[in-house]
Parts: sequence; structure tokens; C-alpha cells
Amino acid sequence: MAVYTEVTDEELNDFIGKYDVGRLLSFKGIAEGVENSNFLVHTDKASFILTLYEKRVSPDDLPYFLNLMQHLAAKGLSCPTPVASRSGALLGTLSGRPAALVTFLEGMWVKRPRVDHCAELGKAMAELHIDGQDYDGFRRNALDVSGWRPLFDQCGTRCDTVHPGLGAEISRELDHLENGWPADLPGGVIHADLFPDNVFFLGDELSGLIDFYFACNDAFAYDIAICLNAWCFEQDLSFNVTKARALLKGYAEVRPLSHAEYDALPTLCRGASLRFLLTRLYDWLSVPEGALVTPKDPMEYLKKLRFHQSVETAQAYGLKR
Repeated sequence: MAVYTEVTDEELNDFIGKYDVGRLLSFKGIAEGVENSNFLVHTDKASFILTLYEKRVSPDDLPYFLNLMQHLAAKGLSCPTPVASRSGALLGTLSGRPAALVTFLEGMWVKRPRVDHCAELGKAMAELHIDGQDYDGFRRNALDVSGWRPLFDQCGTRCDTVHPGLGAEISRELDHLENGWPADLPGGVIHADLFPDNVFFLGDELSGLIDFYFACNDAFAYDIAICLNAWCFEQDLSFNVTKARALLKGYAEVRPLSHAEYDALPTLCRGASLRFLLTRLYDWLSVPEGALVTPKDPMEYLKKLRFHQSVETAQAYGLKR
């Protein structure tokens, strides 16, 4: 359940009253998502998503996220658009939490992506990268290669309680990636969390991208690597090269990859799988007793990491240079 902070009717009415969005009719909590408290809000004018930002999100980062969504929407990318209050502010306070109201995006995420979904994702991701190139905000990726070892250190010796030998395996992989991480790749704004539940479709047509709260400045190809991990493995964790080829081909139709990006994909995919292995592992080991949120299984990304360790060239992902 992704409602961590309860909101009273009176508090919400006062908050909505600061916006020119009509009279509040109803609201309900949204169960999906793990980082923030989200509510679907209906007024007599339209529907909106209200987000209360919880403790894991730094208030200092919120202007970057909100202004980025506004910038991308102005460029024509389909994504939620922050609504300004009558005072012109994109960010307010509700129930003691920073809060923002954004437009409601029609569509549903697909639980079992098909090849055509992967192609559409590739195109939309490339459009995001191009549209964000003139965004003047900057946010360092706090979960890049330099942030993985500190996260691993916080897990400590408890790694092996999840899987025997896991700590040593992660340590070896960190050594490899820290010594060989690609530098000077084309970069700019990336989403950094384009999992299927953050991509909406209406039928077979992609209707928009949501949840920009991990967005940052990093290598474009790293965003691609995250998506290859998130979209191109089947339920049995076998790699579907047809989906990967469609994703990469769709991306390249909008923004062609450089030779350096192509060559770096195997290493970037290893890094992306390790990043999500580590964050899931940390969450798995840190859930307080009685918590309502079930953490995601870190072992899924260990298996994905092992696949990428076997890859020698990007041809394994279905795209020839």
C-alpha cells in the first residue's frame, strides 16, 4: 500500500482550495508505488494525482523533478504536468509533507510487455532524452557507480542471510564495475526508473511516462540499460532478445546510438542490474517488523546480473552496430 501519510477531508479541501481546479468531489489512495503517498483526486473540472513526498525523497530535489515534468510537457512529451497554485507555486505542504498536484494521465501499464510495447518504449525514451537536452536543471545521479559501494556497506554481513555467498559475489562485481565503468558517454536528463509500471498504454499505443522522482543527469545509454533489465526478461528470467532488439531499434529510430554507447551496453547493463539488486537488497534487509509494504525480491536482479556477466558484445541484445 503506497499511502504512508493519511490526509483528512478538511486538510485536502484547504489544499485544493489554493488551486484553480474546481470543487473537490472525491479522493482515494492509490495502492501502487513504494516511495510516496499518492491519491487520485476528482473535482468538478478534471481528475488529478496528488503526491505527498515521504522521507526518502529530498525536498531539495523536488524543484528539479517538477520543473522537469513541466519542461518535458511543454516540449510535447506525454507526461503528468504539475499544476501551479493561484500563487504560482508548484509545490505546497499537506499533512506535514511537501505535496504537489499533477494532471491525470490516461492509460494503464502492461504487466506482460510484448515486442511492440518495447519498441514504443524505446521511441518514447529517446524523445525524453532529446527533449531534456535544453533543460537547465541538474541533479547528480545519487545511485550511480560511486553510490553502490556505500549502499553495499550498509547491508554488510547480512547479505548472506538472503543468499549464501551473496556478499562476496557483489563485492567482486563492484570491483569490476568500479574499474571499468564507461566515461564520457553522451548524456543529459534520464528517467532512471522506466519500469513497466511507469509507462502507460492505451491499447497498443504508448500514452505517457510517469513517476520522474528518480530522474537525474547521467549517460543516456544507462537509461537504456535499465530498460533492457526491466522489460526484456521473461517471468522465468530468460532474456528475450526479440524484445531487446525492438527496444533498441525503436530508440535508434529517434536517436541513433554512438559506437561508444553500443560498446558500453554490456557493462551498463551489469551496472543497472547491480544497482537494483543493491537497492532491493537494502530494502529487504531494512523493512521494519509489521510494515505494510512488501519489498521486492533482490534475487531477481542477481539472476539478471549473471546473464549480463556472460555477455561479451552488445550483439547479444539484438542490435548490430
